Amino acid sequence: MSKTEKATFAGGCFWCMVKPFDQFDGIDSIRSGYTGGTVDQPSYEQVKSGETGHMEAVEIVFDPAIFPYEKLLEIYWQQVDPTDDEGQFQDRGPSYRAAIFYHNEEQKQKAERSKEALIESAKYKKPIVTPIHAAGPFWEAEDYHQDFYKKNPEEYKADREQSGRDEFLAKHWPK
Repeated sequence: MSKTEKATFAGGCFWCMVKPFDQFDGIDSIRSGYTGGTVDQPSYEQVKSGETGHMEAVEIVFDPAIFPYEKLLEIYWQQVDPTDDEGQFQDRGPSYRAAIFYHNEEQKQKAERSKEALIESAKYKKPIVTPIHAAGPFWEAEDYHQDFYKKNPEEYKADREQSGRDEFLAKHWPK
């Protein structure tokens, strides 16, 4: 019997952070939500105001025997601009910053090694500023945010195209 773990990643709009992980064996669930702030059970409007300190994030429940944490990190770095500490792509402000939230010491060490490897790769001209923090409470977002790309494929596609995310990622992570 396999044991699952949680991984928590902030990468700008959480709508864009679900689909890249939602296609692999070993990923049990992905929930959009809020973490890193000071208010219990914040609403989307509270978080978006930037006054709660929360970031939009995804919490992934995964089986590390099937899909290792290192692979999640690899996918994560290919979804964000790790040089931007003011938001991600078209989404600006503190609730849209990128961050890795670790759930145990092993995840912390792996996240730090992956960040160091990204720095050493010289893939980016600007400094890598994505922080790595201990995970705190994760508050699930409102239901209409869950699996947004599946429920609203046209709006998801239009938002993603408008954001500039795909062009940036293609430039830095060519297939």
